[in-house]
Amino acid sequence: MTDSISTARTGKGDMVWGILMLICGFLAITLPLASGIGVAIVIGWLLLISGVLHLLFGFRSGSGIGGFLWQLLLAIVYGAAGLMVLLYPLAGLAWLTLVLATFLLIEAALEFVLYFNIRRRVNAGWVLFDAIITLLLGILIWARWPFSSVWAVGTLIGVSLIFSGISRLMLSSAVSRATTAAGRPAV
Repeated sequence: MTDSISTARTGKGDMVWGILMLICGFLAITLPLASGIGVAIVIGWLLLISGVLHLLFGFRSGSGIGGFLWQLLLAIVYGAAGLMVLLYPLAGLAWLTLVLATFLLIEAALEFVLYFNIRRRVNAGWVLFDAIITLLLGILIWARWPFSSVWAVGTLIGVSLIFSGISRLMLSSAVSRATTAAGRPAV
C-alpha cells in the first residue's frame, strides 16, 4: 500500500516537473537570446568553480612541483575562461554557439558513418534522417555565426526542455494509470 502511495506522489511530482519543463521550454524558445545568455552565465560559473577546484587540488595533491604547476595552469585557464564568459556573456554565448555548431557537424559525420555500418538493419533510415537533420542544423548555425548566437543555444535548450517535459509527463501519466489500476479491486 505504501508503495502505491509513494509511487502516486512521485507520479504527481514528476507531472509538476514536466509542466514546469514545458513552460520553461516555451519561454526559452520565446526568449532565445535571454536563455542563451543564461546558459553562458551558468557555464561561466562552472568554469570559474572548476578553476578554484583545480587550484585547491594543486595544493592538496602532493604530487610535487610539476603536479602543482600543472594544476595551477589549469586553474588559471579555467578561471580566466570563466571570468571572461561572466564579464562578457554575449561573447561567451557567441563562442558557445561556435562550439555547438562544431559539435553538431562532428556528430552528423559520426552518424553518417554509423548509418553506413548499419544500413541493412531495420529502421536504419532513422539514423540517416538524424544525420541529415544534424548536419543541416550544424551548417545553419555555422554559416550564420556569430548572428546565430542570438537564437541557436536558447532555442535548442527550449526544444530540449519541451521534449524532456513531454517525456516526464508521459511517464508520470503511465505511473498514475498503473497506480490507479493497481488500486482497483479485482472483479
